[in-house]
Amino acid sequence: MRWWDIDPVLELEKDLFPEDAWSRGMFWSELAHSRGPEATRRYVVAVADERIVGYAGLAAQGELGDIQTIAVARGHWGTGLGGRLLTELLRAATAFECAEVMLECRVDNVRAQKLYERFGFEPIGFRRGYYQPGNVDALVMRLTTAPGGGTAAGSPSAQGTESNG
Repeated sequence: MRWWDIDPVLELEKDLFPEDAWSRGMFWSELAHSRGPEATRRYVVAVADERIVGYAGLAAQGELGDIQTIAVARGHWGTGLGGRLLTELLRAATAFECAEVMLECRVDNVRAQKLYERFGFEPIGFRRGYYQPGNVDALVMRLTTAPGGGTAAGSPSAQGTESNG
């Protein structure tokens, strides 16, 4: 993702997450940390017919990766795009040398939860009222590296769906 992708990403963000959409400033801030030798973020976009149809982002700090967002345009749900975006984030987590990857997912987003479970994420708790202003709880999920098993990107590939976690 580059700065010129922010406007089309915001359009998709507002369509998919009208109550808790990220702001332009949030995307600018994340992208500011995605370049150079001190980069701690990785943001990607998926393009079809010259339109952004998905995007995803990961933040890394030490051995911990945190999936910030994954979104897929409604017309591309069930195509495997969500899984491909998640795979890219897990590759980034490997490059950042993350031993585990965390994420939050709306408790009512079962489609996303199933995607994450196929990749080996396990539920570890809840964050009450995490998504505002709707006061929707978040399910916290974690993917850890098995002892001697390599990195988080060693997770199986999956056919994906949309999510924002």
